[in-house]
Amino acid sequence: MKHVLITGAGRGLGLALTELALAKGAVVFATVRKMNAQISDLQQLYSDQLIILQFDVRDEAAIEQAAKKLTQKEKHLDVMINNAALLNERNKTIEELDINASLEAIDINTFGPIRMIKHFLPLLRKGTNPSIINISSDSGRLTKTYVHDYPYGLSKLALNMLTEKLNIYLRDDHIQVLSVHPGWMHTDMGGQQAPIDPNEAAKGIYQLIDQRITVSEGCQFVDYEGNIMDI
Repeated sequence: MKHVLITGAGRGLGLALTELALAKGAVVFATVRKMNAQISDLQQLYSDQLIILQFDVRDEAAIEQAAKKLTQKEKHLDVMINNAALLNERNKTIEELDINASLEAIDINTFGPIRMIKHFLPLLRKGTNPSIINISSDSGRLTKTYVHDYPYGLSKLALNMLTEKLNIYLRDDHIQVLSVHPGWMHTDMGGQQAPIDPNEAAKGIYQLIDQRITVSEGCQFVDYEGNIMDI
């Protein structure tokens, strides 16, 4: 039985990943900033499998406390999916950009995963074929970039660099570390016109975890179907 930790589990891709992991029989530690009807319904339906961790990924003290509590109760984690993210300042030019808002996005999208890995890594090291999945974006590429989405693009590019560094650092621990582009999804973030159902992306991401793909050349950056993404 896998032990899976998913951040930003209350909606969109995070909720789809949580539902899928629970259906597959995993014990899921789902982080949310606020409870909502969907995650509450899941908690009732999977009372023996779903543990809600309520905190903001910007709050390191809360993350550290949650990790300590989990360490006391659980022996390991097998998977961490860093999914929580903020997309803001979308159509701003560089002249219009709100720096404080941009810092907020980088704090959540890049430093959020850093905080999570920092405090939960001891549990992952005890897992079976453990994986860290950083949910990235094709916005986080130096090639084929575009104007606008400055905070999001910068934060996801930095997240991809984090993945590369962790892949080297954790190689001897046999922990798989991947950045995954989930595609343009039909979520609050992606919008109504997006073509990909988050449940489809969730299935692909979960398959990457189960199969433990090997990226022998280039960066550890793939799409949800396992195709290598260029940086």
